[in-house]
Amino acid sequence: MRLQDLSAALSDLESNHRLRRRATLASPQGVDIVVDGRAYLSFASNDYLGLADHPDLVRALQQGAECWGAGSGASHLVTGHSEAHQQAEDALARFVGREAALLFGSGYAANLAVITSLAGRGDAVFADKLNHASLNDGCLLSRADFQRFRHNDLGHLEQLLAGSAARTKLIAVDAVYSMDGDEAPLPDLLALAERYDAWLYVDDAHGFGVLGEGRGAAAEHGLRSERLIYMATLGKAAGLAGAFVAGSRLLVDWLINRARTYIFSTAQPPALAAAVETSLRLIAEGEARRLRLAQLAARCRDRLAGTRFDGGASRTPIQPFIIGSDAHVLERAERLRRQGFWVPAIRPPTVPENGARLRISLSARHEMAQLDGLLDSLLQDAG
Repeated sequence: MRLQDLSAALSDLESNHRLRRRATLASPQGVDIVVDGRAYLSFASNDYLGLADHPDLVRALQQGAECWGAGSGASHLVTGHSEAHQQAEDALARFVGREAALLFGSGYAANLAVITSLAGRGDAVFADKLNHASLNDGCLLSRADFQRFRHNDLGHLEQLLAGSAARTKLIAVDAVYSMDGDEAPLPDLLALAERYDAWLYVDDAHGFGVLGEGRGAAAEHGLRSERLIYMATLGKAAGLAGAFVAGSRLLVDWLINRARTYIFSTAQPPALAAAVETSLRLIAEGEARRLRLAQLAARCRDRLAGTRFDGGASRTPIQPFIIGSDAHVLERAERLRRQGFWVPAIRPPTVPENGARLRISLSARHEMAQLDGLLDSLLQDAG
């Protein structure tokens, strides 16, 4: 796109209620936030366990910086791989029950790394229709035959797998879908991967720390197969930043040698890696926080039963309120802000056309009365 076209294109986005603007926080991440000088009750963050400003995690990060400095200075394969990184990877692998783990700067980088390292021309990748954009981009960049199956439709996936003659096959799914909060049928997906000699790549960005006693969706189902590749982010329930991929030692060695987003990126600051073990301890000790999340999600389901939003509530911290129209969802979000609630309006292309919604993210630090106040406003507004 030419420079002179940008203004017109942005104006077009605004006229179609698709223009995005950033909100600038003047407070730490948490349930109570300040934006543009005004206090809000936030239902927007993926900090599900409320660890992002936990004193133990802040202290671990400070101590890591004192020991290792501010930056890593180089990629992992040059001089950027510190003892802090190695210890974090070892701890993450133990925590999720895999042989090895590999740190990445983001879940996006991890998804591109795994898919493009394992699949290429002549191979085939199979992706759920509601997968995160980073999974889709990894599939596209791999140059493999990219086939998408209907959301959680195992029959459709099996039909595609059976019809493929590709030597290497890879199935890519979210464990918990970020805009709906529903979950992939991981045991059945792994059974299909076994039957058709395929990799199963699971992005557990929204399940890690929450499901399986905090060890994630794969651990909850007891899945251990070497053909299952597990990815989770550290910037959501874990309260930090970055991501990791866990699997067999052989797989991790391959990624170290072939994953371009790993090889050609400066390693994340070692201070972040030094705080990982503290994060894992807090997750392991966080059963009361997970119980609170379950109670909050159950309250959503109970309050929405019999309303126009019935059926949308999930057992996870992600609760979608589908409005449909882009203009209407922006109006709803603005009305909530006037009442002191910060809830994001999610519009296409993040969600399907006519699927604009308010995405409520629950935190273990929310009080039940706070959630009830939000639900009262939403349901009153719905008529």
